[in-house]
Amino acid sequence: MLLDDRLLDRVQGEAKASERLRMNFNLHESLDAKAQRLLNALEPGTVLPIHRHPHTAETYILVRGRIDVMFYDDKATELERYILDPKSGAYGVQIPAGQWHTIEVHESSVIFEVKDGPYTPLAPEDLLCADAK
Repeated sequence: MLLDDRLLDRVQGEAKASERLRMNFNLHESLDAKAQRLLNALEPGTVLPIHRHPHTAETYILVRGRIDVMFYDDKATELERYILDPKSGAYGVQIPAGQWHTIEVHESSVIFEVKDGPYTPLAPEDLLCADAK
């Protein structure tokens, strides 16, 4: 499978039409796969609650667009902010297992996301805010 502009355009179109303003395109065969690899198309206005993945680190590589990735402490105080923009030479971020984080999308964007599987839905104790979508 070729990961090209045509595929990114298609997934971004699906994200724009989605109520959540984001859309995954899974590259792994099943939710039980040992590695969860996906393209995640994100539109400005999408809401990703502050959350953590206690069992796995997570890697974002920004393929297209501009986003901020923020890290937080247990009291939802922002600790670090990484501005990802391929035009400025900032391509990705490694998020340690258990690190509270979220994103802010500044323009239509696509990230390549990788984390250990199998897929595990977020548990209530892994959300710092109640407005999870």
